Amino acid sequence: MLDITQMNDKQTLHKEQITVVGAGIVGLSAAIELMRAGFQVTVIDKQGVGEGASKGNAGHFATEQVFPLADPAMLPKLPGMLLDPLGPFRIQPRYFFKALPWFIRFLGNMLPWRRANNSRAIKSLNQTSIAAIKSLVTFCGCEHLLTLNGSLLVFEGTPAKLVEKEFKAYSNAGVAVQLLTGDEVRLLEPSLTSNITHALYFTQVGHTSNPHGLCLALAAKFKQMGGKILTEELVNVNVSAEGSDIVLQTQTTNRVSKRVLIASGAWSKPFAKQLGYSVPLETERGYHLMMPQKSSLSRPVASYERKFIITPMQTGTRLAGTVEFGGLAAPLVNARADCLFPHARALLPALFADASESDGERWMGFRPSMPDSLPVLGQSQKQSNVYFSFGHQHLGLTWSAITARLLAEDIQGKQPSIDLSPYRIDRFS
Repeated sequence: MLDITQMNDKQTLHKEQITVVGAGIVGLSAAIELMRAGFQVTVIDKQGVGEGASKGNAGHFATEQVFPLADPAMLPKLPGMLLDPLGPFRIQPRYFFKALPWFIRFLGNMLPWRRANNSRAIKSLNQTSIAAIKSLVTFCGCEHLLTLNGSLLVFEGTPAKLVEKEFKAYSNAGVAVQLLTGDEVRLLEPSLTSNITHALYFTQVGHTSNPHGLCLALAAKFKQMGGKILTEELVNVNVSAEGSDIVLQTQTTNRVSKRVLIASGAWSKPFAKQLGYSVPLETERGYHLMMPQKSSLSRPVASYERKFIITPMQTGTRLAGTVEFGGLAAPLVNARADCLFPHARALLPALFADASESDGERWMGFRPSMPDSLPVLGQSQKQSNVYFSFGHQHLGLTWSAITARLLAEDIQGKQPSIDLSPYRIDRFS
């Protein structure tokens, strides 16, 4: 008599194979949805589960971020921002000319009609992303890692008229938001400084208190379902002459798969090139300073003026923010993590009164960013068995579950529940 384990093994052998390249939150979410759809899924990652940008992000499911980064309002501020080595937006001088083509495209996306189209495409993903992540964590049994308690964008010295303008911009864009006075802010979060005069309270967003823990929980569920995770460095992707198989060359072996999903974040560009696509993907180097002090905050708090975010975590308080262009090879710049601390102390004076930046743990990760602020999603137009899910920029955590669902629909040959044409990989051709 054949036992149930043997039956499951035999059934697995008859499932169609797909390999997901990337074990970050985007790749893991997709792997789970593909397993649920009946595929035999293997995940390959050179670092292991959640060891890239997924490990150190701010933990914010930021569906309020409906505006593309290419904002004409940045133009007059750009020279000063770029020249400040500790400013919120910087290009390392040695990297300037390498990043220049990306920035030319970035400037092109400031055109009103492009900005409007990009904003619509961002909103399409945002609208159902919270519902999708809620469904995913419920399926994986890690609901405790999702907190739906909103977030705050606080203002200190900004004139009330400009605060009102920001409020109307979000409200008119369909974001669930409330305008709070400073006193109302402190009723929600008593530990925040009295210098805060206003805040935008985004009521339908959430956060996780352990981004890496969330990745590990998803990986555990994936393996429980029968999926495999391999820690290997992929160096080349080749589609066979017949187009029926894909050869994945790692540093140690060659692996054959019927289909492949490239979801390797900032490292996706060379694989796309091997498959015939030149994509303008650039790397934003994101920093955090993880402080051991546990705040009494119940939600993420971002600062309009200071351009950073504070998120309460299981093991302390995470200070995150700043954008730096410097590529994948340059080392972490300690000062760019340390500069977050004075801002945090200004907002949470009691918590950090006797602390210093040396108490914290510095971290730097790579955000995969496209000049139009949109990810690359969907099937290759050159190879029918190749799919892409990368370039989620600041919203990888936010979009992880919804893009996984869309990719699973697409790979099954179903009509995706959201039109994927704005996210096609060949949109830059």
